Amino acid sequence: MEDDPTRDLPEIIESENVLDELMTRPRTELIEFVRTLSNPLVVLGAGGKMGPSLAVLARRAAEAAQHKLEVIAVSRFSDKQSREWLEARGVRTISCDLIEREALKQLPDSDNIINMVGFKFGTSGNPALTWAMNTLVPAHIAERFSTSRIAVLSSGNVYPLLEPRSGGAFETDSLTPVGEYANACVARERVFEFFSQKNGTAIVCLRLNYAVDLRYGVLLDIAEKVHAGRPVELSTGYFNCIWQGDANEFIIRSLGLASAPSTSLNLTGPAVLSVREVALQFGKSFGRPVQFVGAEAETALLNNPKRLCSILGKPRTPLETVVHWTAHWVTTGGRLLNKPTHFEVRDGRY
Repeated sequence: MEDDPTRDLPEIIESENVLDELMTRPRTELIEFVRTLSNPLVVLGAGGKMGPSLAVLARRAAEAAQHKLEVIAVSRFSDKQSREWLEARGVRTISCDLIEREALKQLPDSDNIINMVGFKFGTSGNPALTWAMNTLVPAHIAERFSTSRIAVLSSGNVYPLLEPRSGGAFETDSLTPVGEYANACVARERVFEFFSQKNGTAIVCLRLNYAVDLRYGVLLDIAEKVHAGRPVELSTGYFNCIWQGDANEFIIRSLGLASAPSTSLNLTGPAVLSVREVALQFGKSFGRPVQFVGAEAETALLNNPKRLCSILGKPRTPLETVVHWTAHWVTTGGRLLNKPTHFEVRDGRY
């Protein structure tokens, strides 16, 4: 009998400690994979929204595997709390500004690199920085770790907007997105592709559409509006998303899929979700009416993860469960990061 993916999931999440424990709880597949990794595992750009939990997830998987794998988190660590949180959980941290090529010399050699460096919000105000972070930094990383396997966190923004009935973009579709940020993401992939061709570096690029936590994400964006009685914008009426814990697991395991020349894989949940239907679910949970503004456009930013799921399996956390957790979190005043996704943006300006 197939395991029930919801078996070990709580009915509600009462605190950040419970949330963080769940987010960094390794499954058997990850524990087995981590046994194959040589020491150390280096996570670049680990100070963002996903990096800390990914690094701790890898660390906990190594502990469960009884594998002496050091996990090293690299970032500028402008948020000192993030650095302290990592170190308290057994992750070694290194402060490094990766835009400076010489700074990478201080980093230890590693056979396995996860790159989470990127810049999105603020692009419209500082496009030069966006292009520098998404092109120069990848070149520095690819040069420094030319003999390593590299898993690169990319974005589903590299695709154009598509009709929901399409099921989302496939990896073979043309990369013709809208806006500077999205085009800088294409450039990031092309830089890594170039160095993979030049040096034979094994690379996999993961085109992520919306990881969700209870403290940020598309689901929270919708829930907050419904709870506050604010209208929900419908122009971008559909989306994909994936529980952050599942996304982090797939990112780590994707190291085993890195190849030369480089390959790209879509990373998200398999369902195409309706903004209207999700908002109505939250309205039912909160016991209040939902206000809408606008109407669903014919297209949305969607990608299809069928290829990745056929290799690594489907995400194990049902989004219905995450919606329920999110409603409870908002109702009880759980801490938020105050970092909206702006998923409704259609002109590529972030």
